[in-house]
Amino acid sequence: MKQKRAIVWFRNDLRLHDNEALLEAIQYADEIMPVYVFDERNFKGKTSFGFAKTGKFRAQFVIDSIHDLRSNLRQKGVELIVRVGKPEDILFELAQQIKSSWIICNRERTAEELRVQDNLEGKLWKIGQEIRYTRGKMLYHTADLPFPVTQTPDTFTAYRKEVERITPVREPLPTPTKITPLSKLTPTDSITNTQIEGGDIPTIEDFGHEPFTPDERAVSPFKGGETEGLKRLKYYLWDTNLIKTYEDTRNGMIGGDYSSKFSAYLAQGCLSPKMIYHELKSYEAERGENKSTYWLFFELLWRDYFRLIGKKHEQKIFQIGGLLGKPDKKWHNDERLFKIWAEGETGIPFIDANMRELRLTGFMSNRGRQNVASFLTKDLLVNWIMGAEWFESHLVDYDPCSNYSNWLYIAGVGNDPRENRYFNIITQAQRYDPQGEYIKLWIPELKNVPVEKIHRPDTLSIDEQGRYGVKLGAQYPKPMLAMTKWVH
Repeated sequence: MKQKRAIVWFRNDLRLHDNEALLEAIQYADEIMPVYVFDERNFKGKTSFGFAKTGKFRAQFVIDSIHDLRSNLRQKGVELIVRVGKPEDILFELAQQIKSSWIICNRERTAEELRVQDNLEGKLWKIGQEIRYTRGKMLYHTADLPFPVTQTPDTFTAYRKEVERITPVREPLPTPTKITPLSKLTPTDSITNTQIEGGDIPTIEDFGHEPFTPDERAVSPFKGGETEGLKRLKYYLWDTNLIKTYEDTRNGMIGGDYSSKFSAYLAQGCLSPKMIYHELKSYEAERGENKSTYWLFFELLWRDYFRLIGKKHEQKIFQIGGLLGKPDKKWHNDERLFKIWAEGETGIPFIDANMRELRLTGFMSNRGRQNVASFLTKDLLVNWIMGAEWFESHLVDYDPCSNYSNWLYIAGVGNDPRENRYFNIITQAQRYDPQGEYIKLWIPELKNVPVEKIHRPDTLSIDEQGRYGVKLGAQYPKPMLAMTKWVH
């Protein structure tokens, strides 16, 4: 009897726990070949404004994750096949070689990913094979929601109230104990005596990046992989009880413990949102629930919501007019202004500190992201897509739906009942960095400036500039906008 073979195509689900595609393959196939393809268009390609689609920090995180995935799969008895190229071509060739019955994968919903899976599906049909799609990125299964995706509420509050009231979160699926690999290929397979090589995992140099040592100021080294993700989950909940104060500390800006730092692991699927939720529920049952434990669940709800908005509105989330179809006529593609913002040379310390952290570490706090986005779109009047693509390039925790939906939200063309969401940069800086510690961490040029002047270096006299060792326009830029606009 012919053995049924399945290729499990790992995409943004780089884990063994709660992996529906993997468990479905084990259920329906006799032999399994797991595959990961570094899509050359993502790892070597450019955004529409010419930025690297995947910068060095995220590239290294993914590479770490694939090393970890291969190691974990080997412990279950099977080798991860790794390739670099176009997934629709490579997977089709592998499917022909091993005469698989199916390619099983978690379904993606945004445009670039859809094109890949649709092209692959079309090729497979021609040889009598098919893709079986599963789910793996969301807290909730869309089939459990109290509305179809196309009727997802257009405000988060309405969505949250309806979902919380009705929809349970399913238990995470178990980690398989053993996976059966392909048996020795027989003459009838038409590739006699040929082995499918596992393939080398690339380095970031293969993608055109220089090796780097994590900046010592970074909030985390962000080592990728399921093992590290589960370790972080255990640390944040059980080892330290940091979750108990999350609601109070989540707007922090320095160090690894002010927020969960789960986002990169969620984005690459090293951690399942259902796993986080059920660990959270276990924690609440044992150590008590409070506003902070709820707030972490609240953030998972936002993540699901943005993904549903991406499914509902499709290409609109990537277009300048957003969900409203009405771009601000004042927005322009000013490369000069954008470059000053991107390099953290605006002369406005709170903006510059955040942008330097992003460029040097691949991460920025949620509070920082909102402020720099507001500054770019509302103060500099630069096309928000330029900012979204810069984040896409640099963020270690980039997720298309979350990133672009958040930019829509701040730019004012997304899901927000408020027409003009504007951040007063000075007020924000004084509230979230009152002593200027964050600014001094990332802008050492200002390290000697006293607290009362740190947010307004433009008020330093010539004598004070000499006294504090920072000449405006030399060691640190003069502000590109008059900072008095934020002072009332």
